[in-house]
Amino acid sequence: MTTQAPETVVVKAHRIACDGGGAATGHPRVWLQIPLETGFVECPYCDARYVHADFADKA
Repeated sequence: MTTQAPETVVVKAHRIACDGGGAATGHPRVWLQIPLETGFVECPYCDARYVHADFADKA
């Protein structure tokens, strides 16, 4: 059995919300802040990685 890699989403805002993608498979909505230094943040629930558009080519 293999596990799927977490989802990577390119976004234009530095503050985003993650709810895991749906009611049946989701999680409580959390607000995440993308640091200006690194350009990405990972959701503590579902491990989705949110990358700011300015850093998309570096992620």
